[in-house]
Amino acid sequence: MTTATAGSLRLQMKPASPRPAQLDGGWWPRTTDLTTELPALVAAMGDRRGAVSHVLLNAANWDMPHPARMSAGGRSLRLGWFASQPACLMTMICEFGEDRFDMLIVPTDTSPASATTAMTAAGDENNTCSAEALLTPSGQ
Repeated sequence: MTTATAGSLRLQMKPASPRPAQLDGGWWPRTTDLTTELPALVAAMGDRRGAVSHVLLNAANWDMPHPARMSAGGRSLRLGWFASQPACLMTMICEFGEDRFDMLIVPTDTSPASATTAMTAAGDENNTCSAEALLTPSGQ
């Protein structure tokens, strides 16, 4: 499991392995400003499965504006905002659609203990819980 807390990035990833788990990891942004938070996350994902080109998420927990594109790490990302996407789930699609990351998004106002528990579970390669389930007391 990979944990990154350097600077302002709080990220927990499952080990690089086949995709049996529902989630690839958990991310706990410090703010609800996606234009500030997302570039560091995209950079941290690096080339694990290919460069990230698209990000799919729900607008509910993010400040306005909700851009269709933004720059991160010298790359242009396409952002898709979907009301049907759970607010606590982000899907990052890699270049050429070859792979993707499904990430738990821990709300910014979550307590450190609860955030750590949810992110650890999201980064567990044996996790079978959905993002929503990990943020409820019975799912942790």
